[in-house]
Amino acid sequence: MTDDNNVVRDSFFALHHGLPRQGPGSDATTRRLLSYAGELPACPRILDLGCGPGRSALLLAAETGGEVTAVDLHEPFLDELRAAARERALDGRVHVVNADMGELPCPDGSFDLVWAESSAYSIGFDTALERWKRLLAPGGTLVLTECEWTTDTPSPEARAFWEEHYKLRTAEENLRACTAAGYSVLGAYRQPESDWDEYYAPLAARADAADPARPGMAVALAATRAELAMRREHAADYGYGGYVLRPAAAWPTRPETDGDRAAVHAVNAAAFPTPAEADLVDALRADEGAWLDGLSYVAEAPDGSVAAYALITRCTVDGEPAAALAPVAVRPQDQRTGAGSAVVRAVLDAARARGERIVLVLGHPEYYPRFGFGPASAYGIRPGFDVPDEAMMALALGDGPDSGQLPRGTISYPAAFGV
Repeated sequence: MTDDNNVVRDSFFALHHGLPRQGPGSDATTRRLLSYAGELPACPRILDLGCGPGRSALLLAAETGGEVTAVDLHEPFLDELRAAARERALDGRVHVVNADMGELPCPDGSFDLVWAESSAYSIGFDTALERWKRLLAPGGTLVLTECEWTTDTPSPEARAFWEEHYKLRTAEENLRACTAAGYSVLGAYRQPESDWDEYYAPLAARADAADPARPGMAVALAATRAELAMRREHAADYGYGGYVLRPAAAWPTRPETDGDRAAVHAVNAAAFPTPAEADLVDALRADEGAWLDGLSYVAEAPDGSVAAYALITRCTVDGEPAAALAPVAVRPQDQRTGAGSAVVRAVLDAARARGERIVLVLGHPEYYPRFGFGPASAYGIRPGFDVPDEAMMALALGDGPDSGQLPRGTISYPAAFGV
């Protein structure tokens, strides 16, 4: 880096030192993402990558009771974190490390939770997914946030801005990258506009108070104000999304092909006392209004045969589109091996990636909550027939500013269900 570049870089850091955040976020978002991770060990080992001054690291240490290793390359940010941890009496559980998040000197399986808010862009989303997986202990969770397009048709101005700085993708593309990298998606969350305000409002005030005569500051101010103006004028084009991920089960999963139909019929016939479920799949496949391409999934045994199956089809809630999970089947010799969980997570990931908002299931209340399902009644959704409240469950696949737009009312199933 040249001396001129060093001067400009130092001016950028001068604008950011002492700010509460170094990217869009909030304590509420940190807590929301943490809730998707599920139950953690009693004293979880947590790695916060690109921690900056450590707002998330401090919250994670305080609220999980865990040991947090906080990593950043900028020593002044780490100094801020050290001071804040001492002030909160957390210095015994927050350990700072000056290191490159792309080349971490940590053994495999070192952490129960790997965390990266507004920092994965430093090495790229796909690289982060690949390199950080090895750091997770069995059952461990990766949480990261990423700037992404929130429309399929961003404005030319926004596209030109981001092509110069960082290649954005849509949420659907990022979700597919997560599953292609071997993760199951425990939760996805589009961060609200207020998360940007928490970052940009203090930054704008700092820019207004900065001395433009300081060496390098005029360049830093121009770039900062251009970024602020881009957000102000094109907020509808892009936003931040959070992803809570866990390495997928050992069972390979994939969409059904035409060649799988006989095997799928056989798995469903073997898994249930009567052939009714196998016949239901065939009837749904023939119903153009019910069948959703790409949401019929199988799990493969080591010999390539179909071991488990899960199907999501279209239903409605008071006329609004929703999705129904049924049937889920595992051939008898592969039950209680994780094959069923693997295929359910895979089809839910696929439904989330294609933009489905909510999935309904009538099933065992001790099984489906592991995937995030809860009583449908909590969403104001009910079946048109009598079943125990705890057996009719729903899972909202999207979360964020638009989550309040979920349908409410009575479920209508495709005719093949016979209800």
